[in-house]
Amino acid sequence: MELDFRNSPAVLGHIIDTLVAGIFTVDAQGHFVAWNRGAERITGYPAQDLVGKACSFLDGPNCKGFGSLAELLSDASPASGMCNQECKIMARDGTEVYIHGSVQLIHGENGTLAGAVGCFMDVTSLVQANDKIAILEKQAATGYRFEEMIGNSEPIREVFRQLKLAADSDVTVLLTGESGTGKELAARAIHRQSARRDKAFMAINCAAIPESLLESELFGHVKGSFTGAASDHQGMFEAASGGTLFLDEIGDVSPAIQVKLLRVLQEREVRRVGDVKSRPVDVRLITATHRDLMQLVNSEKLREDFYYRIHVFGIRLPPLRERKDDIPLLVEHFIQDICRSRKVLSTAIPIDGIARDTLDVLTEHHWPGNIRELRNAMEYACVTATGDRLTYFDLPLEVRGNTGETPITQGMSAEQLSEKNRILDALKQTGGNRTKAAAILGTSRVTLWKKMSRYAIST
Repeated sequence: MELDFRNSPAVLGHIIDTLVAGIFTVDAQGHFVAWNRGAERITGYPAQDLVGKACSFLDGPNCKGFGSLAELLSDASPASGMCNQECKIMARDGTEVYIHGSVQLIHGENGTLAGAVGCFMDVTSLVQANDKIAILEKQAATGYRFEEMIGNSEPIREVFRQLKLAADSDVTVLLTGESGTGKELAARAIHRQSARRDKAFMAINCAAIPESLLESELFGHVKGSFTGAASDHQGMFEAASGGTLFLDEIGDVSPAIQVKLLRVLQEREVRRVGDVKSRPVDVRLITATHRDLMQLVNSEKLREDFYYRIHVFGIRLPPLRERKDDIPLLVEHFIQDICRSRKVLSTAIPIDGIARDTLDVLTEHHWPGNIRELRNAMEYACVTATGDRLTYFDLPLEVRGNTGETPITQGMSAEQLSEKNRILDALKQTGGNRTKAAAILGTSRVTLWKKMSRYAIST
């Protein structure tokens, strides 16, 4: 047998079939003539399913290059040459496959089009890897995340470090911080990063439930233990067994409940209201409060032994005013989560961002309600916005303050301030359309642009 593939079509066929790359040929009418085993391995389609059929298999809206194969064949001139190909195709098993290759037209001795030969490689793993890199780069550009918590300031990075330490152990955690700092988010982050992540996470606000009902909610009750107890009831400790129980506002529980909680923490068992036997539970306890627990201990409203039992690993969540560097990251997150996804809107105006002076106002605000207040302010702004960028006048009055001045307007004359406000109102009326705003103001678009630059107005 002749082994010189240049002189032996049989040997050349064997070589082509052993290649990792997919190789195919089509005739001048665009029908498949040959489809090697490499192409079969990449796409899952055997040669007998494609040979003789139109090359539309490689066409479609997801294709670049291959989608123009029929168009390439229609140009019979030798100058058409070769074109590179990128394409996402649907393999026979339904999976998406990304391929990259090239197509070369073949002409006969008399210059007539004979067909084309194509070669492609499976680059799916490379595309997926690049997608992951892009996601990581986007996350890096928009700040560090720890589960649902966002920030890159020094205070919040320290919180993330402590949350990770807590998640790597089964220690009892006490989360402290002002209202709205994200204590429940922190508790959920610990649970999701822990070995208990596949079990239940249950949360209860101890301040929101009367003491008579709180005991039953936490520990359960048996039928007939009190009026209205028509059946046995499983408490949250039992329901969360194997997982995590989060008790918010732990500083508001009564001394009687404190004693019962202390027993659960020490004995790892609960006794339902009205029951005579105890039941073992395996629960990771996380508590939280916005109050000064040591002050409550000193005033004898909180048992000292209970305080030390829940304060094994304390984590303080800083107020937003101590982590102002994170405000731009949080604002961008809320714009994406609320405005761009249109969770609270019925209109279809896309929000592209926020004006610079408006972001300055948000950064300088004191935020007594912390992240919860910031989210509410962004939700308000997304509802009231008429343009594609959030402006100062889209913010709630309590965030804007009573002076009517932004950092940019301070130092302006009354006439300049009046002119800036007229421009802002015109832009708001027109949804940010500068041409229409200029018409309302009776000026040219170029003059409007210059004044917008002077007053640092963004749209």
